[in-house]
Amino acid sequence: MLVLIPAYQPDHRLTALVRALDHHHVLVVDDGSGPAYAEIFDDARMAGAEVINLDRNRGKGFALRTGFAHARARYPGHDVVCADSDGQHRPVDIEAVAARVGVSDATMVLGVRRFTGPVPARSRFGNTATRVLFRLVTGLSVTDTQTGLRGYPARMLDFLTTVPGDRFEYELRLLLRAARLRMPVEEVGIATVYLDGNRSSHFRPLRDSARIYGPLLAFAASSLLAFAVDAGLLALLMTVTGHLALSAVLARTVSATLNYSVNRAVVFERVPHRRAAPRYAGLALLSLSANVLLLTWLSGLFGSMVTGKLVTELTLFAAGFAIQRAFVFGRRRVVTAPATAFGSGKDASLSRTS
Repeated sequence: MLVLIPAYQPDHRLTALVRALDHHHVLVVDDGSGPAYAEIFDDARMAGAEVINLDRNRGKGFALRTGFAHARARYPGHDVVCADSDGQHRPVDIEAVAARVGVSDATMVLGVRRFTGPVPARSRFGNTATRVLFRLVTGLSVTDTQTGLRGYPARMLDFLTTVPGDRFEYELRLLLRAARLRMPVEEVGIATVYLDGNRSSHFRPLRDSARIYGPLLAFAASSLLAFAVDAGLLALLMTVTGHLALSAVLARTVSATLNYSVNRAVVFERVPHRRAAPRYAGLALLSLSANVLLLTWLSGLFGSMVTGKLVTELTLFAAGFAIQRAFVFGRRRVVTAPATAFGSGKDASLSRTS
């Protein structure tokens, strides 16, 4: 088993962690920390770690992929456990994740924090918000979407090097891809450790949050644009034709074409039209039917077409995102693993999207 530690401007805790894991092969990726931190990485080498130095800061995702590629080339057949360098992951918790990877059929094992005791407000809020959004988007319940303590079996290394994302968004994208491909994911409970109010974290709240929440925000913006076009055309066509159902069909046809083009180009992974277009057309027909029926019913219920339109679009928004991500723009399965259940209660295997 190999322990992979991405590190950017670490302190003495990195060396202490390497020493505590001296019975494992430890691979440290220096993410361009600079000359001022050379002594710390030299100490890590002296403690037994193999150190890869990047010439400049490229981000945690890039450092992790560098480590995965190195492990695949130099240590084939070795499982990999990733841990942070700032003291948040205790050696005993790293060992627990490593032990589970060795006997589990899961494609990844997450060391999940329970967020008990004193936890910085931004960390508690950030994890809660991401967990709720992740469940909304994928249907998969993950206790700790932002954990850096993760274990991967050796068979996953090829896959891990193909997922894009150079910074903190990379680990969330791994979870999103696992949910889309219905890969079994398992959780192991670990301690919640924050030292000095988490001041050692290099997470940039605004910029990195934008990267993490980018796919959902982009989808929301695309949907808002399509909604504006749809509503504008609906009002115009109603004025011209006076026929609600016909106006709704024509407006939705135009807005759905726009929405498909934007989502394929910007929001989701680009997939061939021959796969995405027929699936989106099927979704559009289903959405159109639901839209016309709901709009007609709700407009009569509320006595207002504007109110009926707003409630209809909000109702269909979440379902549209989940279906497009998983079915319309999702790629074919690249890694297969048996769908087994592990354990029970809090540490049970996570449910998978369908």
